[in-house]
Amino acid sequence: MADIIIIPARYGSTRLPGKPLINIAGKSLLQRVVSIAMQAKSMIDDVEVIVATDDKRITEHCNQLNINSLITNSEINSGSGRALEACKQLDKKPNFIINLQGDAPFINPKYISQILCEARQKDCEVTTPLTQLSWTELENLRERKKQTPFSGTTCTRSEDGKAYWFSKQIIPAIRNEPELQKNTTVSPVYQHLGLYCYRYDVLERYQNNSESSYEKLEGLEQLRLLQMGVTIQTVIVNSGKLLMSGIDSPEDVENAERLIKEHGDPYVKW
Repeated sequence: MADIIIIPARYGSTRLPGKPLINIAGKSLLQRVVSIAMQAKSMIDDVEVIVATDDKRITEHCNQLNINSLITNSEINSGSGRALEACKQLDKKPNFIINLQGDAPFINPKYISQILCEARQKDCEVTTPLTQLSWTELENLRERKKQTPFSGTTCTRSEDGKAYWFSKQIIPAIRNEPELQKNTTVSPVYQHLGLYCYRYDVLERYQNNSESSYEKLEGLEQLRLLQMGVTIQTVIVNSGKLLMSGIDSPEDVENAERLIKEHGDPYVKW
């Protein structure tokens, strides 16, 4: 096994108990994410797909979907930690681990291919996708944050794509926005799409470090990596019409179903 796509799927959720099994427009959330992973697998050589969960109800659902799954410790509270524990159960360690969040039903399978190709070509420590928001998309993000302030993550980056910082706040702050809007169709804001490709040794180092100060404040795992001095290489991708952060609340479920109704269902049976 060269590389692996792991889908962490934790049953417990404060606002959405049993979140991976919740129904979105006739398909479970997990079924939609598995579909993304399997489409990506068809685009890339030497990649496998596994669901890493903490609950037998999810493994039973995986059996119905004909997808491999592994049980991991229920006390693990991060997707990356669950992904690493699942990898340690495998006979052979992968070179790169793609952590596909189990609550992200609108990730384009091409994004997985893009960040893995970048990681393989440059032997990156971590790669992750960003999309540059149009002014309309930025305003939509601002509106969503009025309901769910901690949904949607933004990022600042260097010219060669190395991440400076990630935040649940919208960064950077923008002076003279009306003037900028007259001169460009895109905003200076990059939204992070919840997807990572880790080199195996980097993910091990990450798990051996304790939660960092800014990670605690923002609730963002990638800030631990930055505080450790790890380079996160960002890859710019096209957002498409179905741009949405993870499913974290009943309002997010409603928004997801609205997007599907307006733009069509991206679900594909593999």
